[in-house]
Amino acid sequence: MNKTLAMAFLLLPGAALAQDADRGKVIYDKWCAGCHGETGAGDGEAAAYMLPRPRDFTGAIYQVRTTASGELPTDDDLRKVIDEGMPGTTMPAWNDRLSGGQRDDVIAYLKTFSRFFDGADPQPITVGRRPGSPSEEDLVEAKRLFDDELQCLRCHGNLGRGDGRSAPELTDDAGFPIRAADLTKNWRFNGGGTVEDIYMRMRTGLDGTPMPSNSDVIDNGIITDEQLWRVAQYVRSLAPEPRRRDVIRAARFEGALPSGPDDAAWDDVDRYYIPMVGQITIQPRWFAPTVDDIWVQAAHDGQTLAVKITWNDATQSPDPAWDPFFQGIVQTLTDVDGPHRSAQGPDRLGVQFPIAPPTGTELPFFLGGDTQRPVYMWQWTSDPDRVAEGTATGLGTFVANGGSSQVSHAAVFSEGQWQVQFSRSLAPADSSVAVPFTPGEPLPIAFYAADGTDAEDDVRGSVSAWFAIYLDVPTPPSVFVVPFLAVFVTAGLGMVIVRQAQRRDRGV
Repeated sequence: MNKTLAMAFLLLPGAALAQDADRGKVIYDKWCAGCHGETGAGDGEAAAYMLPRPRDFTGAIYQVRTTASGELPTDDDLRKVIDEGMPGTTMPAWNDRLSGGQRDDVIAYLKTFSRFFDGADPQPITVGRRPGSPSEEDLVEAKRLFDDELQCLRCHGNLGRGDGRSAPELTDDAGFPIRAADLTKNWRFNGGGTVEDIYMRMRTGLDGTPMPSNSDVIDNGIITDEQLWRVAQYVRSLAPEPRRRDVIRAARFEGALPSGPDDAAWDDVDRYYIPMVGQITIQPRWFAPTVDDIWVQAAHDGQTLAVKITWNDATQSPDPAWDPFFQGIVQTLTDVDGPHRSAQGPDRLGVQFPIAPPTGTELPFFLGGDTQRPVYMWQWTSDPDRVAEGTATGLGTFVANGGSSQVSHAAVFSEGQWQVQFSRSLAPADSSVAVPFTPGEPLPIAFYAADGTDAEDDVRGSVSAWFAIYLDVPTPPSVFVVPFLAVFVTAGLGMVIVRQAQRRDRGV
C-alpha cells in the first residue's frame, strides 16, 4: 500500500489512528493538568479544593478496574473512567467533549507517568454468570451476608447510608479523609451503579481506598460467587430511582395533616428529588459538600401547609465520635476564602421563598436573596433543635422576624438520615415579611443544607436552584359528574341512533 492509499485509508470514517502519547500530552496539559498536575501526581492548582483528591497517576494505583486487586487497569478500564467520569468526585465525563481518538491518546500519555505500565498486559479477572432476578428471600439472605460475612455495615452502616462504626476514621492511602459510599445513591457510585458494576467493585476492590477486594472471600469458600452477585443485587435494591421534577405538589388532605416527619400519613404522599451542589458562588466557597440531594414532600388542608424534607447525613452534628473526620476535613481542604470552623457545628437546613408572590419572571438571588430582593426563610438547626422564620438578603444574613414564629417543626434523626417537617398557616400574620401560600398558585421555593461535621455553616454548604411548590386545590364535583354525564349522554344518543336505524329497516 503506497503512502497515498495509506493516507486515504486513515481518512476513511471509522478508521482508527494508533494511540499517540505525544498527542495525548497536549490534550492532558489543556484539560487534565489543572487537577492532576503537570507530572500526574494529583497536585494540580485545583486539587486543594477537592475531596477526594484527584488521582495520582505516578503510583499507578487505580480504583475502577476489572483486574485483580493490586493489578494495573486495562485500557478499557481507563477508558471507562475517562468516558463516564467518577460520580461522587469532581472528575467529569469526557465522552461528549473529546473524540474517541483523543481519549485513546490521553490513555497512552497517562501510562507514561508510571514505569509499571512498561511491557505490562493487564488482564480482567474471570467472573461467574449473573443469576436471575432475586426473590425476597434472596435479598434477605444477601442482607445477612452484607452484615455478617462481609461486614459491609462496619463502614456503610446498617441501611447503607455511610454511617457505619468505622466511617469516622476512614482515610485513603494518602491519609486524606474519605467518606464511606452512601449505597442508597447508586447514581454516585465510582465505576457505575448497575448490578454488574457493583459486583465488579466488590470483586476487585477500590485500590487506594479502604474498600477491599472480596475475591479472597470467594476463593476461601466463605461465600460463593453467586452469593456475591446476590449481595450486589441487594446493594442495588437500596437505591430509589430519582426523577427530577420542577414542581413540588402539595397534596390536599381532607383529614388531619401528618403530625410529624415519621407519621405514616406521609407514605402516600409523592416524594420529589431535589439535587444540591456545593456553594461556590460567594465567599467562603465550598467545593466538598456532604448533602448532594434532598427529598421533599408537601401537604395542606386548606388552612396549614406541611413540608417534609429528608436527606442522608452520616452524623447528627455535632458528634464527638466524628472529630477525627472533622479534623481531617479542616486540615485537607484549603482555607483560601477564610478560616474553617475550629469545632463541629450543628446541621442546618434552610427553606426560602420570595417575600411576595412574583409578578414576573425575575426571582430573588437563589443564594438567600439580596438587598434589592430579600427572601422569606425558614431556618432550622440541629443543636439546639429549633426553627426560626425571618428574612435574608444573602447567605449568612438571616434575621428572625420579631414576635412569635408562625412556623412549627419536628425533626427526627435515625441511622444516617434526617427528617424535618415544617408547618405554617397558609395566611401569614404579617404579609410584609412572610409570603402567603395560595392553593392553585405556584410559588418559587429553594433550599440550603449544611453538615456541621463537614465544617459547613450558614455559607459553606449545599444549595439548590429555584423550584416551585403548588398547593393542590379541592377537586370540584364536576370532575366526577361531567364524565358520568358524558357517558350517560353518549349511551343515550347511541340508543336513539340504533332505534332510528331499526325503524328505517322496518320501513316505519
